[in-house]
Amino acid sequence: MKNILCIIAIVERGKADRIVDKAKKVGAKGATILYGRGTGESEINKFLNIHIEASKEVILVLHEEETYRPVFDTIVEAGRLNDPGTGIIFTIPVSNLVGLHHREK
Repeated sequence: MKNILCIIAIVERGKADRIVDKAKKVGAKGATILYGRGTGESEINKFLNIHIEASKEVILVLHEEETYRPVFDTIVEAGRLNDPGTGIIFTIPVSNLVGLHHREK
């Protein structure tokens, strides 16, 4: 199997489905969406007495390292991740992967 990266994007709740749909159009074969809660906002609440939605969606996409860039760039664009406060994206290498035998063809 080729080298695999895990693209991880953390976005505002409610945006992941649309982002994944766009990523699939440029080569993502699928994604997993998890729900999470950020902790950074709780510090702002203590000092400014304002409510900030802490719910997040975490998008996980496994992709071949050699061709991941269009998927990565599409997630950045669709999620507006270059705008402050909209989320983050990063990659990590994947090793000891089991369960994607259908992709080995």
